[in-house]
Amino acid sequence: MKSLTVASAYIPCTNAVKSGVNLLYQFKVELSDIDREVYETLEFRLAQHPSEAAPYLLSRTLAYVLNYKQGLEFSPAGLSDPDASALQLLNLNGLAELLIEIGNPSARKLHKLMKSVKQVLVYTYKNPELLVEEIKNNKVHRAEEIKIYAFDPKFLTELENSLVKNNRWAVVHQQGHLDISVGENSISTDISTHTL
Repeated sequence: MKSLTVASAYIPCTNAVKSGVNLLYQFKVELSDIDREVYETLEFRLAQHPSEAAPYLLSRTLAYVLNYKQGLEFSPAGLSDPDASALQLLNLNGLAELLIEIGNPSARKLHKLMKSVKQVLVYTYKNPELLVEEIKNNKVHRAEEIKIYAFDPKFLTELENSLVKNNRWAVVHQQGHLDISVGENSISTDISTHTL
């Protein structure tokens, strides 16, 4: 099944940081998520905010791709609302069923989210052990249900080096292993999973 998804959100990238302007990136992703049996062609564009860095951009993009389902969207508030999650999936009543955070959100924020939403995921490009430790040292509602996924910084750096204005990726995800084909190059990594 093929689908066309158009999303617009402020996301980071080093080019924007250097130039001080918003940049728009186009993505066409051939997704084969074998574990979830999701096979889609995703087409979307992302505007990046000048104050952010590439690891955030790439983590957010990958979180969208790896959790893709109808209705998943980037936060309409973009980066202007620090309380908003990076990605959200709303039900028919407009209530959030899934929220996805990027980086290492505070234990306070996670506590608030877990009190109001069925599922919260975190995709980080930072040290996940620091986040796990912070959650353990604070009272976070339903902390044991939070799933934390971490990308290897070397993998993100390699992927950043292939980032262009119009991106075409073939993404294969199976049992925590990620393969991304960009042109003739293939970039691979294992996504580490952390729970409390």
